[in-house]
Amino acid sequence: MNINNIISDLSLVNGETKRMTCPSCNTKNTFTITNNMGSIVWNCYKASCSMSGGTRTSLTADDIRKSIRPVAEETHVETFVRPEWFVRDYQKIASFCNEWQLDAQDLGLLYDVKEHRVVFPVIHNGVTVDATGRSLGKRLPKWKRYGKSSLPYVSGRGKTAVVVEDCISAAVVGDSDGCVGVAVLGTSLSNAHKEYLSQFSTAVIALDPDALPKTLQFAKELRGYVDNVKVLRLTDDLKYQEPTDIHNLLTLGD
Repeated sequence: MNINNIISDLSLVNGETKRMTCPSCNTKNTFTITNNMGSIVWNCYKASCSMSGGTRTSLTADDIRKSIRPVAEETHVETFVRPEWFVRDYQKIASFCNEWQLDAQDLGLLYDVKEHRVVFPVIHNGVTVDATGRSLGKRLPKWKRYGKSSLPYVSGRGKTAVVVEDCISAAVVGDSDGCVGVAVLGTSLSNAHKEYLSQFSTAVIALDPDALPKTLQFAKELRGYVDNVKVLRLTDDLKYQEPTDIHNLLTLGD
């Protein structure tokens, strides 16, 4: 294992963090590596693994431009304590996952025993900061935010952020090469959303077809935080995986 080769292969831009399988202990999704103004820091969050360190790398012209433009105010991240009634029960959420073609294990989905919901953990920098639950029955509200964080739900790896409304759509996007699904989980962009999205060179706004005014507003707000902001006009919500929409998404994200 050569950490320098890993750094080179990832090609991290300034402000970007990647989460992956630890190259030392081989534990899935416990290893993060971040580029902070040319300072590369890596760490494995598994208690028994000692994989951590840092080094310096040269900044690109794009890194420098990004460091001097306006960015959103830094968001305070509160610790989220997972309730004891959140359990791993893939059988209880199997029907939901099959309907939407989701890999429960890969996404780390949980089951809320008390409210009969599938739970999407909101993870940033390898730490669970919140969770969002989707009702599996008639319980309202359909979607529930459990914690107080305003950070988005994120799925996937890549250099193109695709802004969507819900976790299912984000998971669909995250299954596409080079794209990161970013679910805002609300009706507006918060400072936390803008701060997170500012690390990407390209952001694609891909909201529901009937949300054009909100789509244009999101695009307007993100200009100045993201170099390249694009709008994807959908025929249906991305979670329905219409072939035309998926094709246009991949083309637009290139």
